[in-house]
Amino acid sequence: METGYRKDLKSLTLAQLQEEMEALGEKPFRARQLYEWMHVKLAEGYEEMTNIPHKLTERCRERYDYTTLKTVRVQESGLDGTRKYLFQLRDGNLIESVWMRYKHGNSVCISSQVGCRMGCRFCASTLDGLERNLLPSEMLEQIYAITRQTGERVSNVVVMGTGEPMDNFDHLLQFITLLTDENGLHISQRNLTVSTCGIVPRMRQLADRHLQITLALSLHAVTDEKRKALMPVADSYSLEELMEACSYYFGQTGRRITFEYSLVKDVNDTDEDAVQLISLIRGQNCHVNLIPVNPIREREYVQSRRQAVEAFRNKLEKGGINVTVRREMGRDIDGACGQLRRRYSEVTVQPRTLHLLQSP
Repeated sequence: METGYRKDLKSLTLAQLQEEMEALGEKPFRARQLYEWMHVKLAEGYEEMTNIPHKLTERCRERYDYTTLKTVRVQESGLDGTRKYLFQLRDGNLIESVWMRYKHGNSVCISSQVGCRMGCRFCASTLDGLERNLLPSEMLEQIYAITRQTGERVSNVVVMGTGEPMDNFDHLLQFITLLTDENGLHISQRNLTVSTCGIVPRMRQLADRHLQITLALSLHAVTDEKRKALMPVADSYSLEELMEACSYYFGQTGRRITFEYSLVKDVNDTDEDAVQLISLIRGQNCHVNLIPVNPIREREYVQSRRQAVEAFRNKLEKGGINVTVRREMGRDIDGACGQLRRRYSEVTVQPRTLHLLQSP
């Protein structure tokens, strides 16, 4: 994996790292040592690698990039303890991640791009467009940095932060390989969820990999016309094509699809919408995750009332659909994707309700 002309050491698989060490005339076991320092012990730099000869670390410094993230800001919710992290990359770009504690373990939501070009109308991530893709190491390092700072293991990872993962497909696959590698953190594929707004060819390519990850489709509307108004990607791929791709994914992997459905007041939260959703996804092996939309000031969309959310859920349940309402976490800390990065970039004053942690 390249950044400029130098390979990024933390983006290499163990086999690739072994090839690099052999090219340097080193013994193969040095690759395993380096790999363990990076992906198990989560070393922030070569100076922590006490069993690696100084001569080798110097050669690595000369030849490779070693990715770490600078923590710019950490915000902790006074409501549920959720933490939102703002990280700075080597080139000065900013990305954000979220750490959430559940009874079943800790989850981290990571970004896959700096910005996003998908243009979804209710998302802050896309307001400034796409800056660049993240490297596998930059995706991993969000998890590693949070693990170092919390001192707690991450059990579940969701690629649902800033960016469209399928728009960074090759790096996403390398990230999955590294994250789930038994020689690294070894997080189960079944504990990894990847979201997409619906890039059909990539969904099919991912299915052909026969991975055991969960695919979450951002659906958000039940007609092509309404979906086009919310999500420009719908201009390229119809709901019929999306449903066919979802069926194909289940057929290839045996993994049920999660349909993410953000409820927007008076836009997609009516009884008629619920009935149409049941008709659209009936027959799919799926789960619907209802999300009261997290309002952003740049858009006019308003969160559905609680009664409307409950009525929508009840309608789906009566229609035989497996459905949950996403627990709102981090609402008081710019919880929606892209909000913290945008606020920080604008140098705005943080809301008084926030408990702001000092960056280490």
